[in-house]
Amino acid sequence: MGAVPADEKPSEIPEGISPDARQTWPSPTLIDSWLGDAEVDFEFRPGEDVAVHDDPEARAAARRFRDVLGCFGSGITVITTMSGDEPVGMTCQSFSSVSLDPPLVTFIPARTSRAWPLIQRSGTFCVNVLAADQEHVSATMATRGIDKFAEISWRPAEVTGSPVIDGTLAHLDCTIHAAYEAGDHYIVVGRVQHMETHREDAAVTEPLLYFKGRYRTTDR
Repeated sequence: MGAVPADEKPSEIPEGISPDARQTWPSPTLIDSWLGDAEVDFEFRPGEDVAVHDDPEARAAARRFRDVLGCFGSGITVITTMSGDEPVGMTCQSFSSVSLDPPLVTFIPARTSRAWPLIQRSGTFCVNVLAADQEHVSATMATRGIDKFAEISWRPAEVTGSPVIDGTLAHLDCTIHAAYEAGDHYIVVGRVQHMETHREDAAVTEPLLYFKGRYRTTDR
């Protein structure tokens, strides 16, 4: 991706972000074109089909690709940030650690995601690692056209103020380090500024998992 034009670059770079990170980010003009005038709708759902095009062979190949990758089980996270005074959240299966020194993590939003432009604008995000009894949180954060935080309790993260959802196993409070185009997705790399584990003494201490198109737990 080309560098952001000088007249479109923000005047300040939030603390903790790599000085050259904005060179890999979409420009504000492009972000505005994604958002348009419609209300924000966070559409990512783990395992949800993504339209490719009408060619039967291409659709079959895409289905095969998803089926094979579905054999790789993963945890479920919710990526959050603040957009002005409003909390933003998206369910995210594609989360991973990247580096120990410096401490880097990654998540991979779709190019069609409406949450990502808001996260990019804020320059910060929090990774909430869901517990086995939080399937309803994952479903809520992946549902379109609702107030996702109406019945979800949360508190501001220590460094960035991004929402930390109550009852999660852990959270990682991050600033954006870099973002890269990758086909029909973006690879977003975050630098961890603060992190905590939770629920050590709680009744549920196991993760919520996703495998072959279904939510799972360690006992089922």
